Amino acid sequence: MSKQLGFLHNSEKCIGCRGCEMACKNEYQSDASVRWRQVYQLREKDFSLPTRMFISVACNHCQNPECLRVCPVKAYTKREDGIVIHDQERCIGCKLCTMACPYDRPQFNTVVKKVEKCNLCYERLDQGQQPACVAACVPEALQLVEMTDELDLKTGVLTTLPGMPDPAVTHPSIRFIGPKQGKQIRRDV
Repeated sequence: MSKQLGFLHNSEKCIGCRGCEMACKNEYQSDASVRWRQVYQLREKDFSLPTRMFISVACNHCQNPECLRVCPVKAYTKREDGIVIHDQERCIGCKLCTMACPYDRPQFNTVVKKVEKCNLCYERLDQGQQPACVAACVPEALQLVEMTDELDLKTGVLTTLPGMPDPAVTHPSIRFIGPKQGKQIRRDV
């Protein structure tokens, strides 16, 4: 595999507006019961100092995707750029992938009785565009990045956050910039 694309979510910039979530819904017109991207507010008690923090999560396009490993009909494939694709035509709706994913990202569509998930807008990427969620993020808290050792070594870049599954299981292709914690002092200019 030549590269591994993924997301960088900056919690210092995210305001929890759900613009990314709505952009995904608008792009794919998915059923109301299915949310490929979701914005969550993390629990304040998981941090040492008071903080209000949101994260935006979708399929993490893991380096070792459990969904791909357990699918009995091989409805999942992984592209050369690391994007994990789900072929709904092959899907039989057994939900093994929904149970195997530690991030709970494949979503069962109760209308069509099959699983769906984020495909990182590969069609848009192939046309030189950003994923819908990234393009819609007004505060630029969500970015498409290439997973590299250099990214992981940058100060402030985290591989996980409190309450998330152990990244050693699937090696998710998402990184985080955590929030500034504690009292924020406003400095008038």
